[in-house]
Amino acid sequence: MLLSIVMPVYNEKPYLRRIVDRVQAIDLTGWERQLIIVDDGSDDGGEAIMDQLAGGHGLEGAGKPFERPVTLIRHRRNKGKGAALRSGLAAAVGDAVLIQDADLEYDPADYPALLEPIAQGRAMVVYCSRFLHGRAGAPPHQWLANRLLSLCASALFGQRLSDMETCYKAFDRRALAGLELTANGFEVEPELTAKVLRRGLRIHETPISYQGRRARHGKKIRWTDAFKALAMLLRCRFNIKV
Repeated sequence: MLLSIVMPVYNEKPYLRRIVDRVQAIDLTGWERQLIIVDDGSDDGGEAIMDQLAGGHGLEGAGKPFERPVTLIRHRRNKGKGAALRSGLAAAVGDAVLIQDADLEYDPADYPALLEPIAQGRAMVVYCSRFLHGRAGAPPHQWLANRLLSLCASALFGQRLSDMETCYKAFDRRALAGLELTANGFEVEPELTAKVLRRGLRIHETPISYQGRRARHGKKIRWTDAFKALAMLLRCRFNIKV
């Protein structure tokens, strides 16, 4: 089985080496792994690290090497997370596809929990939830915004979700086949959720640990993105073209 890991990157130099080390080191028995890094117009010096990976040079101190060369896709300018994900998903060839942010909020040690339901045929879509057992490490305002958006998604699409905005989403590649994503920004998260649910697929949730960061530490999503997310949910539910 091959796992494609799609990692959008925009100005994450302080974290990039460490998160790639963690992705590289995690034991995934039965899975080969393909890492797809999408440089979404970074200009903080992290480009050199990404070039190093794409050139086949491992990171010092890293664990198990990637079974396939790291794929580097580069956007000339910053287009947004949605655009980066579309580029990465187009290059994914794995039996399963997993989304990984280029920071340390999420721990790749949770990969086995994401992949087990897919490998066993129990689910085609798995979300790791930060909020199944409380607020995890999320700041209160972030927890509240995510809770409200998850409730809206649950009401609109008929499946109870606790964490629609989680980064850690894993898909059997058949769940993504022909899925047309249009969002360029963070509203790609509700778009993915809405379009998967409209296909009649159930989303399996499993709890994870989480260490949230704030804007001063590089967090890029803003409170205004919550309104964009809600608008995307409504557009997908009522098939509104814009």
